[in-house]
Amino acid sequence: MNRILIVKVTSLGDIVHGQPVVSDLHRAFPGIKVDWAADAAFADILRWNPGIDRVLCAPLRKFKKQRSVDSLKAIAASIGELRQEKYDAVLDLHGVYKSAIIAFLARSRRRYGYTKADLGETGAAFAYNKRFAPKGDLNVWDGLRNTVSQIFGYSIDDAPRFGLSIPTPAVMPEAAKHAPFALLFHATSSDEKKWPVGHWHSIGRSLTNLGITPLLPWGSESEHKDAIAIAAGIPGAIVLPRLSVEAVAQHIDMAALIVGTDTGFVHLASALQKPTVMIFTATSRQHFGIDVPGLSTSVGDEGRPASIDEVRAAIDAVLDRPKDTKQNGTFDSQTPDPTRSA
Repeated sequence: MNRILIVKVTSLGDIVHGQPVVSDLHRAFPGIKVDWAADAAFADILRWNPGIDRVLCAPLRKFKKQRSVDSLKAIAASIGELRQEKYDAVLDLHGVYKSAIIAFLARSRRRYGYTKADLGETGAAFAYNKRFAPKGDLNVWDGLRNTVSQIFGYSIDDAPRFGLSIPTPAVMPEAAKHAPFALLFHATSSDEKKWPVGHWHSIGRSLTNLGITPLLPWGSESEHKDAIAIAAGIPGAIVLPRLSVEAVAQHIDMAALIVGTDTGFVHLASALQKPTVMIFTATSRQHFGIDVPGLSTSVGDEGRPASIDEVRAAIDAVLDRPKDTKQNGTFDSQTPDPTRSA
């Protein structure tokens, strides 16, 4: 196989999960060219992977919101770029209408997509002439790796390689002055995935006692308000300005620690092999959790939000600190913490 197109349009975390497939394909088929089609909002992640030859992107989300002529022109141009190459195979790992249309427009005789029962939108089935079922009972990236390896007949016998290299910022961010710092990713896609503000206060104060400055990123006005509320309870905490995807990734690359809910940037942090703690409240830890021994770990689970003590212990583990932190003075045991029993 000489050239393959992978279609995974959104979102940030899902695209990060798929990156080990690129490395697997290169090992299975030396010299292969791997192209990837995605929404323009997440194209940066793909450009950070040197194993991807062409990043094909269009402002699909932007057009859906704004219906602008410029976005429509950009989509038309992306279709022309898509059809410049002929593929030995097109692999749709998304399974919805927009990904199916991309797969259908690509020049290939083999278009792989999920079986109808496993599609995100059943109408997407029109685009495929070869079907596959996802590998179940595995976390999301292992599931993808195993699924693709079975499709193309190669074996997997090593740990996932994400292959991402974050570009160095042209100007050093202001946050660098506050190193060592931790990024607290409090924002979520739904309220049920949030962790209580008081819990963040407790963890943030623990970090300041370690000499680590808590930094709070955000991406919307409601997230900005939450960041301000969390920072208000943590002496020395800093609410960051609104950052691009690339700028957030650069902050992750410089951070001493990342703590956050089950969101794309926290998955990116683990993929970059940063000390990372992922907090679960409403999604499945088994399927979406991170676990790199000595580097990243997950706490809590679907329907059982992580406790403050669990997060503290996880931070100690990824920072390689003594477990009995209260006795050695790592955490502040002098001031009563009203959130501690939550």
